[in-house]
Amino acid sequence: MPIQLSELIAQLRVELAEAIQAGEDSDLRFELGPIELELTVGVAKEASPGAKVKFWVVELGSEATVGSTATQRISLTLDARRASQPDRRPLISGEELNRER
Repeated sequence: MPIQLSELIAQLRVELAEAIQAGEDSDLRFELGPIELELTVGVAKEASPGAKVKFWVVELGSEATVGSTATQRISLTLDARRASQPDRRPLISGEELNRER
Protein backbone atom coordinates (compact mmCIF):
# COMPACT_ATOMS: atom_id res chain seq x y z
CA MET A 1 0.00 0.00 0.00
CA PRO A 2 1.60 3.32 -1.03
CA ILE A 3 2.23 5.99 1.57
CA GLN A 4 1.40 9.54 0.55
CA LEU A 5 4.21 12.04 0.99
CA SER A 6 2.00 14.14 3.27
CA GLU A 7 1.40 11.10 5.52
CA LEU A 8 5.14 10.43 5.75
CA ILE A 9 5.86 14.03 6.79
CA ALA A 10 2.96 13.97 9.27
CA GLN A 11 4.31 10.76 10.87
CA LEU A 12 7.81 12.27 11.00
CA ARG A 13 6.33 15.27 12.84
CA VAL A 14 4.63 12.92 15.35
CA GLU A 15 7.86 10.96 15.95
CA LEU A 16 9.90 14.12 16.49
CA ALA A 17 7.28 15.56 18.86
CA GLU A 18 7.40 12.33 20.88
CA ALA A 19 11.21 12.47 21.06
CA ILE A 20 11.10 16.11 22.18
CA GLN A 21 8.50 15.36 24.86
CA ALA A 22 10.39 12.28 26.09
CA GLY A 23 13.52 14.38 26.61
CA GLU A 24 11.95 17.39 28.35
CA ASP A 25 13.52 16.56 31.74
CA SER A 26 16.71 14.96 30.46
CA ASP A 27 20.06 16.51 31.32
CA LEU A 28 21.58 15.53 27.95
CA ARG A 29 19.91 17.17 24.94
CA PHE A 30 20.56 17.52 21.23
CA GLU A 31 19.60 20.45 19.04
CA LEU A 32 17.46 19.30 16.16
CA GLY A 33 19.14 20.46 12.97
CA PRO A 34 17.93 20.32 9.40
CA ILE A 35 16.19 17.05 8.51
CA GLU A 36 17.24 15.70 5.13
CA LEU A 37 15.05 13.16 3.38
CA GLU A 38 15.85 11.49 0.08
CA LEU A 39 12.91 9.59 -1.35
CA THR A 40 11.79 7.85 -4.48
CA VAL A 41 8.23 8.97 -5.10
CA GLY A 42 5.52 8.07 -7.54
CA VAL A 43 3.95 11.01 -9.35
CA ALA A 44 0.46 10.87 -10.86
CA LYS A 45 -2.00 13.41 -12.17
CA GLU A 46 -5.63 12.67 -12.87
CA ALA A 47 -7.04 13.66 -16.24
CA SER A 48 -10.16 15.32 -14.80
CA PRO A 49 -10.45 19.13 -14.66
CA GLY A 50 -9.08 20.64 -11.46
CA ALA A 51 -7.24 17.42 -10.58
CA LYS A 52 -4.13 17.68 -8.43
CA VAL A 53 -0.75 16.06 -8.74
CA LYS A 54 -0.23 13.38 -6.08
CA PHE A 55 3.08 12.19 -4.64
CA TRP A 56 3.56 8.99 -2.69
CA VAL A 57 6.60 7.21 -1.35
CA VAL A 58 7.57 4.18 -3.42
CA GLU A 59 8.05 1.12 -1.24
CA LEU A 60 11.26 -0.89 -1.51
CA GLY A 61 11.05 -3.45 -4.28
CA SER A 62 7.84 -2.02 -5.74
CA GLU A 63 9.28 0.28 -8.42
CA ALA A 64 8.62 -2.31 -11.14
CA THR A 65 4.90 -2.41 -10.24
CA VAL A 66 4.33 1.32 -10.54
CA GLY A 67 3.43 0.81 -14.21
CA SER A 68 2.66 3.96 -16.18
CA THR A 69 3.13 6.24 -13.20
CA ALA A 70 6.35 8.24 -13.32
CA THR A 71 8.82 7.92 -10.47
CA GLN A 72 11.10 10.70 -9.35
CA ARG A 73 13.86 10.92 -6.78
CA ILE A 74 13.45 13.97 -4.58
CA SER A 75 15.42 15.46 -1.70
CA LEU A 76 13.73 17.54 0.98
CA THR A 77 15.40 19.54 3.71
CA LEU A 78 13.06 20.39 6.58
CA ASP A 79 14.06 22.86 9.28
CA ALA A 80 11.95 21.91 12.29
CA ARG A 81 10.76 24.68 14.64
CA ARG A 82 8.21 24.85 17.43
CA ALA A 83 5.37 27.28 16.77
CA SER A 84 5.89 28.80 20.24
CA GLN A 85 9.63 29.42 19.61
CA PRO A 86 10.13 29.89 15.86
CA ASP A 87 13.56 31.49 16.27
CA ARG A 88 15.04 28.47 18.14
CA ARG A 89 15.62 24.90 17.04
CA PRO A 90 13.96 22.31 19.31
CA LEU A 91 16.04 20.19 21.67
CA ILE A 92 15.57 16.43 21.70
CA SER A 93 16.89 13.65 23.91
CA GLY A 94 15.82 10.39 25.41
CA GLU A 95 16.83 6.79 25.81
CA GLU A 96 18.63 5.16 22.88
CA LEU A 97 16.54 2.43 21.29
CA ASN A 98 18.00 -0.90 20.17
CA ARG A 99 17.40 -0.12 16.48
CA GLU A 100 19.34 3.16 16.80
CA ARG A 101 22.66 1.51 17.61
